[in-house]
Amino acid sequence: MSSLFFLLRASEIAPRILTPVPFPASLAIYHRVRLCQSRSAEDSVLSNYPRARIRLAAFVAFSALGCALATLASLSGFPQADSAADPATAALCPIVYPDDQTPASRGYHYTFFGNAFFINEQGYLLTVAHVLDTFRDGGQAYILVNRPDAPSRLLKLAVIAKDEQHDVAILRASPNPFSGKYTVAFIPLSSKPAAQGQSVLALSLHPRRLQDAQSFEAQSEDSSPGIVLSYESTLLDKGGPAADVFLLSHPVVKGESGSPVLALDSRAAVGLVEGLWLRGTPLSLAKSAPPPGNTPGAAIPIRYAIALLQQHGVAWHSTTSSSELPSLPTASQSVAGRPGP
Repeated sequence: MSSLFFLLRASEIAPRILTPVPFPASLAIYHRVRLCQSRSAEDSVLSNYPRARIRLAAFVAFSALGCALATLASLSGFPQADSAADPATAALCPIVYPDDQTPASRGYHYTFFGNAFFINEQGYLLTVAHVLDTFRDGGQAYILVNRPDAPSRLLKLAVIAKDEQHDVAILRASPNPFSGKYTVAFIPLSSKPAAQGQSVLALSLHPRRLQDAQSFEAQSEDSSPGIVLSYESTLLDKGGPAADVFLLSHPVVKGESGSPVLALDSRAAVGLVEGLWLRGTPLSLAKSAPPPGNTPGAAIPIRYAIALLQQHGVAWHSTTSSSELPSLPTASQSVAGRPGP
C-alpha cells in the first residue's frame, strides 16, 4: 500500500485513482491520491503565509536570457488557449495557490491543483471536492481568469458547499469576473444523464511548465474526445456509501480533475473528471508499473452537482431552460487569505 502511494505521488501532479467496490475486508478499498504537489510546497499552502523561494545565483544568471524570451512569448500568447480552442474553454479556470507575495515580470509563481468551470453569470463554479483537500486546514485558493489583451489575473475563491460523498464542490469567484473586463463564459449542465456509448469531450487547462508555473504565461489546453463506457460503483468518501461514476474511453491526464465532461451534441456538462479507474486489488497495484496509457478515466455524474446546487439555492443554465432556479445567494462565504493581484 505505501509503495503504491509513493509511486503515484512521485510526479508533480497525480490524478486520483479509483477502484471498484466491493473488496475483501482485509484490503483497503479507498485510495485518494490528490492533485497536489510535493510535501514542501504543500506546507507552504497550509501555512497560509508567503514563503520566499530560494534560487541559486548561478541558475538565475544562466536563465536570465531564457526568461526574457519566455516573457515575450507569454505576452503574445493571450488568451490562455489557442485561437482554434473550443469556445467552452472560456468557462475553464485552473485552481491555483500563488507562492509569491508580489508578482515578477511573468506574474506570480503558483502551484496548480486542478480545474473548475463557471455555470452562471454570478461567478459560481463547479469542481470536484478532492481538488480542495490541500486547503482544508487553511490557505486561500485562487483561480486564473483570462482578460482580453492582458495577462490572466488571480481571483479569490470562496467555497460555498462541498459534498464529500459524491466528491463535488461549489465555488464562487471574487470579484465576479462576469461584471468586469474578463474573457469568461459559462457551461450549461445537462438535464439528461450520460448514456453508455455516448460521445463526450473532456476539456481542461494546465500550465505549460508544472515545475515553474507563472500567472502571466499562457495555459495549455487538453481536449480529450471519447465515449462513455459504463457506469460503476466506488467509494468517493472514505466514511460514506458507494457512489456512481461513469467511465471514459480515454485516460485522465495530469491536472484534469474537476474539468467538465461535455456531451458532444449538446455541449452541456454531463459530468466532472474524477481520476483514473483501476481494476484489481491494492496489492497487485502496489507491485505494478504506473497505469498504462489505455487506463479508462472516471467522471462524476452531473446529477450529484445539480443536487448540491439545489440544496444551496444556486442557479445554473441547462440545455432546456436559461436558469433552473429563480434566485441566487446574495453573499458568498468569506475566506481570509493573501490579497489578490
